[in-house]
Amino acid sequence: MNNSNNPPKNPPPAPPSFSSIPVNPQPIHLLTQSHPQMQNPSQFPGHFQLSQPQPQPHVISQQQSQFVNPRSHPQTLQQHHQQHQQQQQQQNVASPATASTTSSVKRSHHKANSRPQGSPSGNQTSAFKTMELTPAPLRKKRTLPENLIPEKVAKIVPESAIYTRLIELEAQIDAALNRKKVDVQEAVKNPTSVRKTLRVYVYNTFSNQTKESGKVGGVELPSWSLRITGRILEEGGKDPVVGGISKRGSIVYPKFSAFFKKITVYLDQGFYPDKHVIVWDSARSPVQQDGFEVKRKGDKEFTAVIRLGVNYSPEKFMVSTPLAKVLGIEFDTRPRIMAALWNYVKFRKLQSPNDPSFFMCDASLQKVFGEEKMKFSMASQKISQHLSQPQHIHLEHKIKLSGNSPAGTTCYDVQVDVPLSLEKDMSAFLTSMERHKEIDAFDEVISASVKKIHEHLKRRSFLLGFSQSPAEFINALIASQSKDLKLVAGDASHNAENEKRSEFYNKPWVEDAVIRYLSRKSARTDAP
Repeated sequence: MNNSNNPPKNPPPAPPSFSSIPVNPQPIHLLTQSHPQMQNPSQFPGHFQLSQPQPQPHVISQQQSQFVNPRSHPQTLQQHHQQHQQQQQQQNVASPATASTTSSVKRSHHKANSRPQGSPSGNQTSAFKTMELTPAPLRKKRTLPENLIPEKVAKIVPESAIYTRLIELEAQIDAALNRKKVDVQEAVKNPTSVRKTLRVYVYNTFSNQTKESGKVGGVELPSWSLRITGRILEEGGKDPVVGGISKRGSIVYPKFSAFFKKITVYLDQGFYPDKHVIVWDSARSPVQQDGFEVKRKGDKEFTAVIRLGVNYSPEKFMVSTPLAKVLGIEFDTRPRIMAALWNYVKFRKLQSPNDPSFFMCDASLQKVFGEEKMKFSMASQKISQHLSQPQHIHLEHKIKLSGNSPAGTTCYDVQVDVPLSLEKDMSAFLTSMERHKEIDAFDEVISASVKKIHEHLKRRSFLLGFSQSPAEFINALIASQSKDLKLVAGDASHNAENEKRSEFYNKPWVEDAVIRYLSRKSARTDAP
């Protein structure tokens, strides 16, 4: 009798070369079993023992096999097991050696039928539960670096600890080099400046300044030329050109025009009314120059005025007298001025204890800002009112048109910020860090060796697990491979065993599924 709601269906007959036996609807397992004659557990030499009163499932050979359908013939199945028990009681127990040579286990490749409800095979189910091995849950594999030896190998091979120390040391060196690389890149982008002395030379030359030059028949008119140039002094205050050391070392300084934003030359307006002001602006002429030259026609001497606007990088400002007396700074960058104000407030403990975003103004700060209490965020705006652009350097030079040429031996020293010319060395350092042919070759050899170690470790673990408990290992391996096969086939969520049960088709979703299936089928039939 079948308790299911659906009428029983006879499964298709199995091929004559296979035997049908009831199995538990679980993943395929290799069952540990002995020869039918070996029923005494005390004489079984293996790792596993079965309980004596439970009947053992046995794969019948091709000559003794008979088709038994567990759904339609439950009584036939019971008679089969009774005859099997009688044969075992009549025969004597054979030796383990004889049993091992005559026993054989065959794996059935056909799909096993599920046990129906009400079938008298409860003892068989318990027997299968005793022998089944649940595969271990799948764990996410932890990816190890290519050059790292596993801990298991470190326990087996103590010498691997030295290699591990070398790996740690290499990681520390790489981290230090990476930090240094970042520092060098930042230094290349924002080069540091060094305070140097720029010596400015102002002189003039003249030609055709004789009395006969302006008469009729003269080829050229009298003229003069004003020249402005300069060079960075070496250590000790020596001019590299005058001292004959212009090529000493590999330090290359910027050209003269790089230290100025604007240069203005004022001529005597009485002699040159049209263009008496000559202006050079770095924004209009970004190309650096070694010097400047102003040429004019004339034979009258006068005094020319030169104003040099220094190019400070970063930009610097003049501090007002009241604020300079408080901070002790007369000329500096805005960040340094703000830092000086913060140090002043911190040193005198002027920060408000109730609201740290405010600070109290003492008598000196009240004279500067005119407030008793001020917010830190407003300090920058207040300080801007006390900052001004630095004054231009004012020079005067008398244009001489007689005597020695060039005329004028006066020079002026100006303090400028010179960027360190380490760009070539830093670029060479960065380039050398990118070339690691030898290191890469060694890394490839190390990676290949570690990869072999990983392979040998897997092989060792595989054989070690098999040697300790062969049956459990094979069962777990088969279960794992079956799961992998389902995942590859895209059938991980499909459970064929549940579909064999009638309860599976009594769920609410079946009616909707049938309607959709029939609708699709009719649509295919109506399609031309």
